[in-house]
Amino acid sequence: MGEIVSLKLHRRRKDRAAKDEQAAENRARFGRTKHEKQLTAAEKEKSASDLDGHKRED
Repeated sequence: MGEIVSLKLHRRRKDRAAKDEQAAENRARFGRTKHEKQLTAAEKEKSASDLDGHKRED
């Protein structure tokens, strides 16, 4: 016969694992220093500027 499993316990473990995964994702996304944020913004701005500079005018 199979092993008896508590569904409530299993559900809690699954929810906790999902929360831990979401927390890790948030740490990666929002856990940056001010300098890193400014660097990313500057790179994005330069990329947009370069792209606009390559557009052809009709």
